[in-house]
Amino acid sequence: MINGILSGMRIVEGSAFIAAPLGGMTLAQMGADVIRFDHIGGGLDAKRAPLTKDGNSIYWAGWNKGKRSIMIDLHADQGRELVSELITAPGKDNGLFLTNLPMRGWLGYETLRLRRDDIIAISIVGSSDGRSAVDYTVNAATGFPYINGSSSNKSPLNNPLPVWDMLAGNAAATGLLAAERYRSRTQKGQLIHLALTDIAFNAVANSGITAEIQINGNERTNNGNDIYGAYGHDFETADGRRVMVVAITNRMWGKLLEATNLNMTFNEFSKKKNIDLANEQVRYDWRKQITKILAPWFQKSKLNEIATKLTEHGVCWETFQTFSQMIAEDPRFSEKNAMFEKLYQPGIGSYLAPGSPLNFTAHERLPVRPAPILGQHTNEILADVLGLPDHTIAKLHDDGIVADAIHTE
Repeated sequence: MINGILSGMRIVEGSAFIAAPLGGMTLAQMGADVIRFDHIGGGLDAKRAPLTKDGNSIYWAGWNKGKRSIMIDLHADQGRELVSELITAPGKDNGLFLTNLPMRGWLGYETLRLRRDDIIAISIVGSSDGRSAVDYTVNAATGFPYINGSSSNKSPLNNPLPVWDMLAGNAAATGLLAAERYRSRTQKGQLIHLALTDIAFNAVANSGITAEIQINGNERTNNGNDIYGAYGHDFETADGRRVMVVAITNRMWGKLLEATNLNMTFNEFSKKKNIDLANEQVRYDWRKQITKILAPWFQKSKLNEIATKLTEHGVCWETFQTFSQMIAEDPRFSEKNAMFEKLYQPGIGSYLAPGSPLNFTAHERLPVRPAPILGQHTNEILADVLGLPDHTIAKLHDDGIVADAIHTE
């Protein structure tokens, strides 16, 4: 029995890809009973890369940890009826639906609401104007691809991290919890709309980028690893590694000068140029000259020596590392970090996997649980949620309306 901070809450999830599965997994990792339904054989993302040599989806397992899985024929009327009953099951902790599937027809909110008046549903869509969209098309519209990469690159460059999907998944979890709290006080349900484009444009506007254009007429350009409006840059070490150093505040700037023993050099530079490097904007304006002065200090030492010195002086810095280097070298990506555990995922194998990043002081963090095998919990969900007797469940199997787990061992 799972005893997390959200224990007792049940969410039904109809989803594919990242945003909705991440929203459900976020809640599952805090103890909610998240039931993902898929068409028999798996949904659109069931075989998405990366895959094992046997063709099992590492991708799918990554976004569905801790959930229960039921497979139902979503094309059959009887299958759709079962899903509808599952979504609208009675009980104060039921009636919560998270999806990025089209909410129309039998899955439409008003149709479901006829079964349960206080149902809460959150619908994640691509574009707020109704067009189809995924993270990589949404990102193209944000302006970020034109400031991504080095200043010599004039072509737009998309970010490989599906950041808008990830933000949407967390926003969906937050929205569902907010609506559930509202329902607990008013007994009223609601439909929540969430578009990837709104997530993206919200972030762009809140960062001040668009306001700066509208107020000052300044269009940002790509500056590589320079930090807009402050000082930050990457440096190569004597052994060919690279580090990122940031000095946004005066304290950060002072720590950097202490670590590199370049206080006197920069004081002389400031006097010669008649500038005040205690001013953040001035540091940004003179970033190229600052980098030229700092670079030799990094180039003469190896990474481990630089790491020791920067850490001792409290500098804000980090090592650039490949994914493989992160696994091999970074203790934060290891079982030394309580978020991580060695997980055995059926059909895939054993690997290091994270639980919830939220560390509640009043409740123990749940252990990391594997993603279900597709259809793993079909029978128990039909029995414990819908209350169906064994003979009825057996007939559903015989009629091809539901299916057991697809074994991947």
